[in-house]
Formats: sequence, structure tokens, C-alpha cells
Amino acid sequence: MAYALERLADRGAETALIDLATLPAEALLGRRAEARVTAALEAVAGARVVVAGTPIYRATYSGLLKVLFDLLPQDGLAGKIGIAIATGHGPAHSLAIDHGLRPLFASLGATVVPSGVYGSSEQFADGQVAPELLQAVDRAVREAVTFAAAAID
Repeated sequence: MAYALERLADRGAETALIDLATLPAEALLGRRAEARVTAALEAVAGARVVVAGTPIYRATYSGLLKVLFDLLPQDGLAGKIGIAIATGHGPAHSLAIDHGLRPLFASLGATVVPSGVYGSSEQFADGQVAPELLQAVDRAVREAVTFAAAAID
């Protein structure tokens, strides 16, 4: 996730990381207002490219990601470019990109880049990220920047 944001920043984008685990659950569930959740929603609303990173567990994205997307208005991602990034234990969960994250983005109107990024546990060894995984992120970022530029022209 951080690597994707760095690559976007290298291309001139202003970036912000929203760590959903640090946001209050009651506000994420829509039970009360909270400034940090409001700021997170405003950051998403103001973004041109939205990168969603999530662990995959039980074949789907995290509940934290779902509740944030649930707080967005219908068509809240219309005109935005989405990059789907997920991690999981093994390659079998890679289909969660196409069967979970793409529909999640699309349900709110985003255009998702063709190259989803899935990293398995074996691609994170000895504190190092496998080069092919970094290349996949680079490709997704290039696609997002290209789509965003085309939409502006």
C-alpha cells in the first residue's frame, strides 16, 4: 500500500494513507459522527485515484474496508480510478481481487485498473518484498495515472 502511494507521489500526486484500524469503530459503523472518519471520507471524495489495500481472509476483503465503502454515497467513486491491492496466505485467494474488490469499487462507480495486485505470504520473505510484486504495483500505478490523465483530457 505504502509503495503504491510512493509511486503515485513520484508521479506528482498528492497522497494520503488512511489506516482504517486507527479509526473508531462506532463512527465507521455509522453510529456516531467522528472527525477522523469524516476526514477520511473527505479524502476519498477528493481523490482522483483510490488505492484500496486489504488482507484477504475467508476469501474476501476486510470488514473495515467494507464499512468505509458503506459510508460513501451511491456513486461516491464515480469518475475515480481504483487500484485493488490485496494480500493473503496463498495464491488461491488471488481471485478475491476479481470477485470482491472489483465489484466493490464498481458498485460505487469507480473505474478499476486492469492490473489488480495480489501478494501472497511467500512474496514477503526476510523483510523483503518480491520484485515481481513491486512490478505489479508499478504496473497498476502506471495504468491508474494513464486512466486519470485520459479522463481529464
